[in-house]
Amino acid sequence: MKLSIGHRLFLSVLLALLGVAAAAVYLLRQNVLASFGDYAVAIELDRLDELSGALAARYRASGDWRFLPSGDARRGWIAAELARLQDERRRRPVVVPEPPPAPPAPTAAPVTTVAPDVPDAPDAPDAAPMAGLSPKAPAMAAAPLAPPTPPAPPAPPAPPVLPLPAPRLDTPRADGVTSDLHQRVSLYDAGGRYLAGRAPSELQNALPPARRAIVVDGRTVGFLAVARSHRPSDAMALAFLQQLRSSLWLIVAVAVALSALAAVLLARHFRRPILQLADGAGALAGGRYDVRLPGGRSDELGDLARHFNALARQLDSAEDARRQWVADTSHELRTPLAVLRAQLEALQDGVRSATPQNVEAMLRQVLALNKLIDELYALARADVGALECKPVELDLWDFASRHAQGFQQRLQAASLTLELGDPPAARLVMADPDCLRQVLDNLFENSLRYTAAGGRLRSKAHADGACLHLVFDDSAPGVPPESLARLGERFYRVDASRSRAHGGAGLGLALCRRLLEAQGGRLAFDHSPLGGLRVDLALPLAGDSA
Repeated sequence: MKLSIGHRLFLSVLLALLGVAAAAVYLLRQNVLASFGDYAVAIELDRLDELSGALAARYRASGDWRFLPSGDARRGWIAAELARLQDERRRRPVVVPEPPPAPPAPTAAPVTTVAPDVPDAPDAPDAAPMAGLSPKAPAMAAAPLAPPTPPAPPAPPAPPVLPLPAPRLDTPRADGVTSDLHQRVSLYDAGGRYLAGRAPSELQNALPPARRAIVVDGRTVGFLAVARSHRPSDAMALAFLQQLRSSLWLIVAVAVALSALAAVLLARHFRRPILQLADGAGALAGGRYDVRLPGGRSDELGDLARHFNALARQLDSAEDARRQWVADTSHELRTPLAVLRAQLEALQDGVRSATPQNVEAMLRQVLALNKLIDELYALARADVGALECKPVELDLWDFASRHAQGFQQRLQAASLTLELGDPPAARLVMADPDCLRQVLDNLFENSLRYTAAGGRLRSKAHADGACLHLVFDDSAPGVPPESLARLGERFYRVDASRSRAHGGAGLGLALCRRLLEAQGGRLAFDHSPLGGLRVDLALPLAGDSA
């Protein structure tokens, strides 16, 4: 089944988000387990406060732990002591505090009645002052008193004192403490020696117990240890996670939605350049070498697009060169064949006779055609790396000087002067004599063909590093600067002074370059100080001459 990039991205992002969600749920569960376990054991340690106080009191009374039983009775003593304390707590009445007394009712202020002014009657003989009253305030004595404040209603009777039920150790509590607390408590002395309760052998595969110190007169005389239990924390954690089930489903739904959104965006971001690359590759396969891709991206896809454009340019250039090669080869082969055909037709029609001059003219065309075919064959073999060059140790300066002497008559006929420089100190190179002879022939032929009459040719040599340079200079006419870099191309001819009117197919310099490269050398072109062209031929020096 074929999956598109969008589907692959969707599945990848979905699996990644689901993995993150699963890891988050797992970590949440572990944290809940740890948190609830610590919370539960802290509550259990607080419940042992009464037992710790009772043990401290009995230790203070006896001075040591001698009051503890011995033998197998020690294992159940802690549970029995916890049950005893629980029974005492159950029988102990719980005193309910009386409510605070009600505040007293506010007392009414006395009402004073002021009598009107009555004139004194001193003539009345029985108007004597009242006992206990001042004779100066007869009006105040006659004033009525305020009514007394009614007493407050009695308080309701207090409810009977009833004992409150103490929490049992054998039943679960709402705070998560389990029912087997009395079975998980151990008593140790200050040195860590087992005294009573759960035996240490039962804690070998359990978590480290939580401890509570027993302090008497500021000194730790022992401690109570409570073995941790996973069951309550597991139950609470699962209950907590059960409540989060709806939230977990929501997280899954959001993960799927985010995966789809991220996949769509990523697919749109990546598929566009990939589709452009696929279309471009299809265009290249169909022969459209002018196709180009936008290379504005700064990532790997942008690099791939730029490499694709470079490849397309090279293929386009190679295709242009191939077409030019076929056209130039056809043209160069057609010229001597057309001359031969015309001469043969003239002989056939009786226009010309088979004179030695006519036969020689046809022979020249055959030789030119044969040379062109040989050069094309040599270049074709150089392209596939099949040139057979056998470099040997050779005196390059002596070889080139003797070869130049063979062109002396032709140079004199063309009114050209040959100048040879001083021999170099290092003269031995590694070269194939036959290939080197063909290179020198093409170079001298090129100078004879394009150097103006009355000019000069100069040859010199010098060693440079691991190579020996043989330099040829000729006089005017020169080569334009834009043509220097193309002189080694096949069928290339300078269209100015060095034109095809002088003959040649434009394959000589290209063949020279390929022959030298096959021997480990190189060929370079530059402007000559004599006004023409400089050709720099470099070959590797022999081992004993380096």
